[in-house]
Amino acid sequence: MTNRRTDADVQGFHVSETFTAHLQQVLVDLIELHLQGKQAHWNVVGTNFRDLHLQLDELVDFAREGSDTIAERLRALDAVPDGRSDTVAATTTLPQFPAYERSSTDVVDLISTRIYATVATLRGVHDAVDAEDPSTADLLHELIDGLEKQAWLIKSENRKV
Repeated sequence: MTNRRTDADVQGFHVSETFTAHLQQVLVDLIELHLQGKQAHWNVVGTNFRDLHLQLDELVDFAREGSDTIAERLRALDAVPDGRSDTVAATTTLPQFPAYERSSTDVVDLISTRIYATVATLRGVHDAVDAEDPSTADLLHELIDGLEKQAWLIKSENRKV
């Protein structure tokens, strides 16, 4: 029997199962945010349609790139990400997005809620991730910052002064 060494063995750094589970939760929520953002993008109608339609694409791109970053970070640490649709549907913390056309006002509220749910996941795992690997926590910081900016830009559509 041979003793197979992994890259983690060589570098001397091993992530815990908890760490992997935390990043997996971030991954599925980002994938779900991407999918729900696209659903909203396709079905939004009403006031400021075009601006919101385009803004939703920016959110979708950010969430998709973020999910890729997290999945590749997991692989770089010899963990295995699971982005299969059945896994995402079964484990996301985001509420289900309603079907059919939605007014732009409703979409702003629905998507803002889902962005903040994703941010809550990121913030909820941040300290544990940071304690184990500050480099990965830096990635979470970037995602939190970017998603909160997206939420601000989108929710401002409904803000009354």
